[in-house]
Amino acid sequence: MIRRALSLLYVQVLIAIAVGVTLGALWPETGAAMKPLGDGFIKLIKMVIAPVVFCTVVHGIASVQDAGRVGRVGLKALLYFEVVSTFALAIGLGVAKLFQTGAGFNIDPARLDAHAIQGYTQRAEADSFTAHLMAIIPDTFIGAFAQGELLQVLLLAVLTGFAINALPEKGRLAASHAVNTLSEIFFGVVKIVVRAAPVGAFGAMAFTIGAYGIASLLQLGELVATFYLTSALFVLVVLGAIARFCGFSIIRFVAYIREELLIVLGTSSSESVLPQLMRKLQRLGCSPNVVGLTVPLGYSFNLDGTNIYMTLATLFLAYATNTPLTWGQELTILLVAMLTSKGASGVTGAGFVTLAATLSVIPDIPITALAVLVGIDKFMSECRALTNLIGNGVACIAVSRWENELDTAKLQAELARGPSTHALDDARPARAAAAE
Repeated sequence: MIRRALSLLYVQVLIAIAVGVTLGALWPETGAAMKPLGDGFIKLIKMVIAPVVFCTVVHGIASVQDAGRVGRVGLKALLYFEVVSTFALAIGLGVAKLFQTGAGFNIDPARLDAHAIQGYTQRAEADSFTAHLMAIIPDTFIGAFAQGELLQVLLLAVLTGFAINALPEKGRLAASHAVNTLSEIFFGVVKIVVRAAPVGAFGAMAFTIGAYGIASLLQLGELVATFYLTSALFVLVVLGAIARFCGFSIIRFVAYIREELLIVLGTSSSESVLPQLMRKLQRLGCSPNVVGLTVPLGYSFNLDGTNIYMTLATLFLAYATNTPLTWGQELTILLVAMLTSKGASGVTGAGFVTLAATLSVIPDIPITALAVLVGIDKFMSECRALTNLIGNGVACIAVSRWENELDTAKLQAELARGPSTHALDDARPARAAAAE
């Protein structure tokens, strides 16, 4: 029983996180030195994300001769993202006003270290909506893959998919089969790389605790606790209601993707599990065409955790610096956050940059106050990534049901069975190959 439990990836990741936290707490310098392990794992995953997304989307579009159907799925996905993201922003704003998190801190921005946020504010100035719009178009076809820009890869995949769709039937089938075979190869690479997840989680958690210390979490524990509580409320109430409407339990879904959630917890990056999430959603009965388009789009346009963080943190800084805000300014924060959050990637730190961009339109809140959050942003980043991941999974199932391309019987059976069976099945070929 113990041996079987230890063979499961999520158990290994859980143990690695515990060991990493212990190392960082007892020997901070040694823990901080483990940073390359976490960074290396994320780089290993990121190197295959672009080709996986490209192949999946191209094959999905090339398999559907009705081009209007692809456009319809994309529009439905974007509409869903906008509605749910607005709920997330409003919930963050409402909770901040209800609890007045930050009130009584009496922070004097003049005494803060502005150099601590200089890099973030410079990036925020460059991250205007126009810049995001232009960044969708790559300089070259290969450049999009070299830079790992997900939106650029998605654009190229859509264009390539439609180009293959326009070929004569024989050529279309051959090209579609070739892309699908290539996709299987990259998914095989992911299956190999993901076995290193415990090492990555260990390195990332050891660095976080070693570099920032548990004390940094306790100093601003009120904000961290409020953010985690608000995110849990959003998942259970908002996403739970959507899940119930679609005919499944949000609790069972969260349990089904527990391995991915633990990897994200360790790495603070939802991108680290994008390929695995896409595979699991197909196992749950979602159409491959919908998965291939909705999930990559969601990683840029459906960032529920980031949205909650932005409004909650903005009002926290307002209360902490004793800066009164009018209803008009709060509405401005809501509207601007709807724009600045779009295009933020699932990589750790992106939420902090978008927060800086949002604060820039409310000059009453001193942007130097961001220095207060630098020490705890890593802890906040983990919750942002976890919420974003769950939100994108629910979104894909919801859009699949909206498109009448969800196998509800398969969904219920798969959730009841859980992911452990597949994990053992995936491990058998590797063990067989090792034996040979």
